Amino acid sequence: MVARRREKVLPRVCRECHAVVDGESCMRCGTSNFSTDWSGYLVVIDPRRSEIAKKINIDTAGRYALKVR
Repeated sequence: MVARRREKVLPRVCRECHAVVDGESCMRCGTSNFSTDWSGYLVVIDPRRSEIAKKINIDTAGRYALKVR
């Protein structure tokens, strides 16, 4: 019996708005310019009350990367 390794698949992140993307284009800004080289993970639930969202200019709830290369 051969053990199979599961490879980690990093989600794609929009290079323009740093949103974590599941589809073929970014739902937030519409671009298809993605990266898999990113770090930091931020989930914004209520952008109006979030001080972090205000600091980094996020006005839509969702998942975001903090640094995208």
